[in-house]
Amino acid sequence: MHPPKGLPVRPTTDFAKTALFNILNNRIDFEETRVLDLFAGTGSISLEFMSRGCPKIVAVDKDFGCIRFIKDTIEKLNITGMQAVKADVFGFIKTSNGGFNLIFCDPPYDLDKLPSIPDAIFSSHLLEKDGLLIVEHSARVDFSQHPHFKECRNYGKVNFSFFA
Repeated sequence: MHPPKGLPVRPTTDFAKTALFNILNNRIDFEETRVLDLFAGTGSISLEFMSRGCPKIVAVDKDFGCIRFIKDTIEKLNITGMQAVKADVFGFIKTSNGGFNLIFCDPPYDLDKLPSIPDAIFSSHLLEKDGLLIVEHSARVDFSQHPHFKECRNYGKVNFSFFA
């Protein structure tokens, strides 16, 4: 499935996505992992988690076109255990209940609120106690002083910061 042109997305590069899932292969049991994908865009990260056997995936994005594409993909591929939610991510964080072992967050790199995302997640009840938060960002953002920060991996212009 190819996303329609004109969606307001910056997809994670294949190089970075491969590297991320190589890391996760050694850290998590996909078949036991409930995933929240924030700023889901086309849903490619959600679909990658689904293809690895995650039982529950919720993809959140505020763009109608992105959500429509994800829902169409879910329907066409007859995917169970995955849902797409049209919502502002920060509103979703404030009002939703937890139950996620892993939260992947790929906001626009120029988002003013990007540095506040880990605090918003950890002050909510979305992430399980031993859960993992991964935030994709540019090199301009440094989360290393955050109390939950564990490490940052760099893949070209893509950075993944890991929090637990």
